[in-house]
Amino acid sequence: MCGGRGTRLDSDVEKPLFEVAGRPMVDRVFEALAESAVDDVYAVVSPHAPDTREHLDGVCPTIETPGEGYVSDLLAALDTGRVETPVLTVAADLPLLEGEVVDTVLDAADGSTSVRVPAALKRELGVSCDEDGAWVPTGVNVVGDDEDTVFRSHDPRLAVNVNHRRDAAVAERLLSARGESA
Repeated sequence: MCGGRGTRLDSDVEKPLFEVAGRPMVDRVFEALAESAVDDVYAVVSPHAPDTREHLDGVCPTIETPGEGYVSDLLAALDTGRVETPVLTVAADLPLLEGEVVDTVLDAADGSTSVRVPAALKRELGVSCDEDGAWVPTGVNVVGDDEDTVFRSHDPRLAVNVNHRRDAAVAERLLSARGESA
């Protein structure tokens, strides 16, 4: 899912193209998906992200949606008939994501699965937390036709969504700690 404006980032570039440690976030997420057991990857884009669509041209197929929000755009993508449930959805703002994390989610998924992390972990890491509650969404979900379930994880690679510049700084610090830098 990479069609958002990213207004909270206060950036001149679209959110998926915002660079963390010298690389656009969408490239980092695409790499994680490529390293996982996921068979097919589609980038769900919107009119709010024309540069992202162009950036991904030739890299992976795109599905154009209206840009009316996550649920609306997901439903629009499913309505195209190009993807079918169950489907893994991943937000483009997860620069720490790795293939093994994606595979862990896929292995744990049972029906429609919302992946959540403790809000306390997000606070401990120093990243923004835009939801109330003890367990908050990560931007990774499995959408299926079955019963809704929740997969709870304490993995920081799922906890760092870059919505603000301070989130990007935390992501860069954590990437540097694991040996990646600009």
